[in-house]
Amino acid sequence: MIWDKEKECIDKEDLKQLQLERLQSTIHRVYRNVPFYRRMFDKEGIDPDSFSRIEDIKKIPFTTKNDLRENYPYGLFAVPLREVVRIHTSSGTTGMPIVVGYTKGDLKIWSELVARVLSAGGVTKDDVIQIAFNYGLFTGAFGFHYGAEKIGASVIPVSIENPRKQIKIMQDYKTTALISTPSYALLIANTILEMDINPNFLSLKFGLFGAEPWSERIRKEIEEKLKITATDNYGLSEVMGPGVAGECLEKNGLHINEDHFLFEIIDPHTLEPLEEGQTGELVITTLTKEAFPVLRFRTGDLTRFLPGKCPCGRTLRRIDRIMGRTDDMIIIRGLKIFPSQIETILYEIEGKQPNYQIILERQSGVDNITILLEVTEDIFSDVMKEQSQLINIIKERLSSEFGLSFNVKL
Repeated sequence: MIWDKEKECIDKEDLKQLQLERLQSTIHRVYRNVPFYRRMFDKEGIDPDSFSRIEDIKKIPFTTKNDLRENYPYGLFAVPLREVVRIHTSSGTTGMPIVVGYTKGDLKIWSELVARVLSAGGVTKDDVIQIAFNYGLFTGAFGFHYGAEKIGASVIPVSIENPRKQIKIMQDYKTTALISTPSYALLIANTILEMDINPNFLSLKFGLFGAEPWSERIRKEIEEKLKITATDNYGLSEVMGPGVAGECLEKNGLHINEDHFLFEIIDPHTLEPLEEGQTGELVITTLTKEAFPVLRFRTGDLTRFLPGKCPCGRTLRRIDRIMGRTDDMIIIRGLKIFPSQIETILYEIEGKQPNYQIILERQSGVDNITILLEVTEDIFSDVMKEQSQLINIIKERLSSEFGLSFNVKL
């Protein structure tokens, strides 16, 4: 399979009509089959037949992770369990895991959407794909596995293994594409250097990384160390898994699969919609999910719609790479700061991924922010003057970026 131009180059009006028809179908299905949504509609006085425009979606209250957890395990399924052929869950790191189901039709669409992401990232049927996600209840490994098979590529389901074993497999099986988290890819890259292996002798060409935010600096480091083209992709278990959005080889934003999902970006505090280019919380409504549809799900992920067209020719809109989460956002003296922004600056100064802590304190009614930076061998110095210079450089960069004074300690 190669890029399906017809499906990713959709006329704006045709797309809007398709979204409306699929939204209407989803609303009627959840009202009939999901007690949670039926109660919500009845409480708000919402008539399922009243949706004549996409904009009418604003009538519907948001769905939150708490709503999903409170309906554990099958309370939000829109089909009988006998029609569910696959069950996955979220990690459950902040409470009860969220259980999601898939019908045969869901798995077919899932495979096709992940195949889109893979094709956008340069992968073809001639590639050998090494999947280094954990095979289990997490959606990442299985989503990419079936998407790769849809393309016709060869799949190596390595899962999570010792980096040295991953590298051995890359060498022996002639892996051309690596799929993992960016942090794990960086671990593999550094292990290759430790083993004194020339990455040019590997067959790797592409890396498709996701499941955690990562900066442009991390991308550059991975690309330089592994000699590959690295692209970002986005998905979440509560909505589908991988396949929601992905970068093309232009690497200027993630193309969102608008024919299967409706995207909104809202202010996480006022819950009002934001204009194109403004950063806010991503909200997703599924348009074709059968087993586990969700309406206006607050992802907690922060991004923005990108203006303009992509040179690759795809007409589906793009979002910026995920910069963090709403619960990561720091508001200090009226300024909104995300750890990822601080990390980018520390990376630029140190030249590698930093280990650090952010400490917020209120003294005499004034908020103060301190960065504790781990002292590594690279920046360790017996000369106090050199340490002092490093601290001053970091302070100046942070102050220049945010217009705020930072305390910095090694």
